[in-house]
Amino acid sequence: MTSVPGSDVQVRRASLLHVDAIIDFNIAMAQETEGKFLDSEVVRLGVEAVFNRNDLGFYLIAEHTSRPVGQLLITYEWSDWRNAFFWWIQSVYVDAEYRRQGVYRALDSHVHSEARRRGDVCGIRLYVERNNHVAQQVYSSLDMHRSHYDLFEIDFVL
Repeated sequence: MTSVPGSDVQVRRASLLHVDAIIDFNIAMAQETEGKFLDSEVVRLGVEAVFNRNDLGFYLIAEHTSRPVGQLLITYEWSDWRNAFFWWIQSVYVDAEYRRQGVYRALDSHVHSEARRRGDVCGIRLYVERNNHVAQQVYSSLDMHRSHYDLFEIDFVL
């Protein structure tokens, strides 16, 4: 568990008790960042899959006085070049009332500590919407750098 110095925010690995909050945060994040309206039952199945399958990743939850105020999801990418994992930060969300108060910084710090502790993580990656300049500034302030890769995709679902 990680605490934010000078605040009551604590970061821990999420549990099944946090599923409803994670679903709500994911739906809110999709609306805010991409203008997408997600089906709550599909999101529920996706969130529950993370808890039911160890190979998919794990959620971290930030809490203030036991109330969820932020989250992120870590998923795994195997690097055969490095014989180690990249951790991908996904599904980042901080409740609007708690933004700019160090909640994401605490989540990020927890990720870095856990990745270093494990010893089989060679790096941390994330993707961000091209026009989300606020998020880009936050990530830059935490020593993340723009990669030399461009992201290509085919989206079969949305």
